Amino acid sequence: MKKLALKVLGLAIVAMPFLSSCNDDDNPIPAVIGDLDDGIMEGTLSESYVLDASVQYQLRGPFIVPEGLSLTIPAGTQIIADNGGTDVYIGVLMGGKININGTESSPVIMSSANGNPGDWGGLTICGKATTSAGTNITAEVGGFKYGGNDDTDNSGSINHLVIKGTGAQITIDAQYNGVSFYSVGSGTTVNNVAVINGADDGVEFFGGTVSVSNLFLQNNEDDAIDWTEGWSGTVTNAYVEHTIEDFSTVVEADKDNANPKIINLTAVSTKGGTALQFKKTSGATITGLSLSGYETTIDMKDDGPLANVIIDGSEANPMETYNAPATVDPSAWPWVDAELAEVITLNGTVDTDVTLDATKSYRLTGSYIVQDGAKLTIPAGTKIHADSGGTQVYIAVLMGGMIDIQGTADAPVVIASDQGLPGDWGGLTICGKATTSAGTNITAEVGGFKYGGTMDSDNSGSIDYLVIKGTGAQINSESQYNGVSLYSVGSQTTIGNVAVINGADDGIEFFGGTVTVENIYLENNEDDAVDWTEEWSGSITNTYISHTIEDFSTAFEGDKKNANPMFTNVTAISTTGGTALQFKKTSGATITNLHLSGYDVDLDMKDNGALSNVQIAGDDADASKQNVADKHYYTLNSGKDATPIDISGWEWIKATL
Repeated sequence: MKKLALKVLGLAIVAMPFLSSCNDDDNPIPAVIGDLDDGIMEGTLSESYVLDASVQYQLRGPFIVPEGLSLTIPAGTQIIADNGGTDVYIGVLMGGKININGTESSPVIMSSANGNPGDWGGLTICGKATTSAGTNITAEVGGFKYGGNDDTDNSGSINHLVIKGTGAQITIDAQYNGVSFYSVGSGTTVNNVAVINGADDGVEFFGGTVSVSNLFLQNNEDDAIDWTEGWSGTVTNAYVEHTIEDFSTVVEADKDNANPKIINLTAVSTKGGTALQFKKTSGATITGLSLSGYETTIDMKDDGPLANVIIDGSEANPMETYNAPATVDPSAWPWVDAELAEVITLNGTVDTDVTLDATKSYRLTGSYIVQDGAKLTIPAGTKIHADSGGTQVYIAVLMGGMIDIQGTADAPVVIASDQGLPGDWGGLTICGKATTSAGTNITAEVGGFKYGGTMDSDNSGSIDYLVIKGTGAQINSESQYNGVSLYSVGSQTTIGNVAVINGADDGIEFFGGTVTVENIYLENNEDDAVDWTEEWSGSITNTYISHTIEDFSTAFEGDKKNANPMFTNVTAISTTGGTALQFKKTSGATITNLHLSGYDVDLDMKDNGALSNVQIAGDDADASKQNVADKHYYTLNSGKDATPIDISGWEWIKATL
């Protein structure tokens, strides 16, 4: 998607408390046509008027178009609003009309001088169409009147309008929007509207039947598209972008469901957040939905029926990420002239050295494979949104390739699916040339990758301060991806400060190799937190494991022959029982400073291996066998009560997309 320069200006919606109604033509501020001739907009229009595009207009206060009159704004007109908060706005009353005649090459621009959120009110239009609130209703802002029984009411036309800096605060509960449509009828035409940097909603519909096409809504701090009171129109082609903290939602719907339609909605967030929120019994029919970067896709805030929300022909599913390809490309709208958030797609192969940019937003849409001889560098603070594509989405580093993840405690690297649900995507796999008991040039159980050699000091790069969420996609009945899979990774590879959260399989698994790890946090991985096999002989210092969900497997699982990996400072805490340490075949480990809490089984020697293979606190495991038929379950008599690791300073594990 091409980048555009952010030069657009904007518009909001305001009304003054002294205005008694939207059809009140007895406003105390006189309209002075002479002021308009001099480029000043303030007061109530006394006759229909056409602005002059060669004049830059100053909006100095409330400007009202009353019943029976019209304001026409030709292409290229610029209106600069005073930074006057709620005292500066444009209002079109019931029976009045506004005709904004911008073009693709010459849009109409309305903005405060700096375009900062809340500088001024915005544009409010009141019509005579139906609203579930009744007729001749007083608006929540400005005391305007709206609502009737003429669903084909015509309040004029808007084409190619750019608005910036709206949303002035009226009260603690009320703000103006970029454009507010109060009972606006279907005879009104609205096409090609951009609302940028609003302190409240981009556009809001209070009942009515008006439809809108080609909406660009960027960094509006409440909802991008909001409706209530039974609005029944259609939005066709809307692009929403969120790149600031603390915005609200893409869509907020409230009250009765008149089943409005949205055709082609693409929304991109670099800050997480909620996409679609429905209050009371509201709903909509949405087709062509594409969401990227939202932690919550569907929020039925008041437990309304999901059946009221139909997305691409099916009932809305809050577990879906809706990571479909974009259906709206605003780079094809030159009239917007705004800088777009640059979302860069990652897939395919890395054949030469590649360095990502932490100021960009990345979307992992498929396999991203670092080839032999190439290096992938990921700087501190980089965030990679992994599509919910199951086994088709993963990052892999092949033998001879390298990865350099340069996170810091203050700015970790985050790689996660938008919702972070187990099994959403694959994970990170690294293949090296160190030894494995499986041999050399072995085919991995996932991806068909090759691994294994004779270079125990092999270097596959470095990882520092990495948070991974939502991994473990199912390959077949026997195989799944792990959060981090290390195949024959060598001792010159450095790995520290890694969190793997909400994985459907293991948190981290070692297939042979000699690599060591420091400071690892493993939360609610549904198979094993730490798994190893094929005579991994490395070590981990500071392992913290948390189990708070049902049906996980174990904290540790060791398999096959024992190469005696070493663990220093292990804390594993379960609130749901389960097994702590499981050793298959003749596997084992040396563990010092072990703290176990909440597990039903401390030690499972699954294939009746020798307890001497498991060294805890410097001795053979001191354990008593539990009386469970056909099981080799043990309770540790000692060695499991070390002081738990203090992770209160590990704030980096809380990092999100």
